[in-house]
Amino acid sequence: MKKAVFPGSFDPITLGHVDIISRSLPLFDEIVIAIGINAKKKYMFSIDERKRFIQNAFFAEQKITVETYTGLTVDYCKTINADFILRGLRNPADFEFEKAIAQTNRKLSGIETVFLLTSAETSFISSSIVRDVIKNGGDASILLPKSVSDFLIKK
Repeated sequence: MKKAVFPGSFDPITLGHVDIISRSLPLFDEIVIAIGINAKKKYMFSIDERKRFIQNAFFAEQKITVETYTGLTVDYCKTINADFILRGLRNPADFEFEKAIAQTNRKLSGIETVFLLTSAETSFISSSIVRDVIKNGGDASILLPKSVSDFLIKK
């Protein structure tokens, strides 16, 4: 059974994340979307809101679970017996950054990282851009799954 962890803060989950997750479904038997908790970081959305956004976006997908964790991603992977870490790459800068992390993770734990390139349609989307659009009163709905954009409309 091939189990992957897709870690991130998902503040909020974007269509870029959804693209990577959806395209990785045929590759793994189980995907754990793992929301990392960093007490030093200030988030726009609460942990419960972020978890709900993801669960609602993938409510019909049996292979996906959504969890939270603290500490090193590789330690979390070991506790749930995950074989792989899944990461998305938007551009060469992402690759260089993620490559160093993947090599460190493999050295520390033996866990391999699988990279998927984002689709051209979503390669420009990042959570920080989305947060900036929201903070400045813009309409970010074209960048977000319905589970997030519906929440923003109600707010």
